[in-house]
Amino acid sequence: MTKRHFDDELIFLRGRILTMGGLCEEMIHEAVKILLARDPSFGDSVARNEERVNDLHIEIDDRCLKMIALNQPAAEDLRLITAAMKINSDLERVADQAVNVAETSAYLLKLPTLKAGHIPRMVDLATGMLKDSLDAFAHKDVDLARSVIQRDDEEDRLKSEVFTELLQIMQTDASTIQRALEIILISRNLERIADHATNIAEDVIFMVLGKDIRHKSGKE
Repeated sequence: MTKRHFDDELIFLRGRILTMGGLCEEMIHEAVKILLARDPSFGDSVARNEERVNDLHIEIDDRCLKMIALNQPAAEDLRLITAAMKINSDLERVADQAVNVAETSAYLLKLPTLKAGHIPRMVDLATGMLKDSLDAFAHKDVDLARSVIQRDDEEDRLKSEVFTELLQIMQTDASTIQRALEIILISRNLERIADHATNIAEDVIFMVLGKDIRHKSGKE
């Protein structure tokens, strides 16, 4: 493979990652609309997009392995490919979390409505973190990646507040227990999506700077 062809392959790989990320963002929004808009029809779109994400997951891994085997890239090129493989894995897991949200939301439609609390804010924060982590990947923007990492604490705080609020509701009215537990599960799914966005941001920093900051503060 010529250097020019290899560079074209890198550009195409980046594009496939961003396509996959866009599908994941759409899945999250549609999964939550089932609950907030009380419209189960969004579940069909979530399922269709999950199939597309799964196909991309396999394609991207295969493409990355072939690029490494055929070109033996080094330095920044190798970091980009390895980052793409890890981001690919995180995005597939984001899609899985969105499916979990969709399934739980569809179940909740069978029950009386219960206040969703901070769920809409958690959705906005998680999808914003995911979008910005992917933008950081596309533009090699270390500062944007760091800002994603720093927002993860806010999502953790919101998850804790959802739990506390719903616990108080369950203690007051036992008939709400099942519904409250399902909403707590959704908050955990959204918190996990934020964690995956954080992982992507960490991979971007490694890709650009060659520094592994996992298990360290984003401020560092």
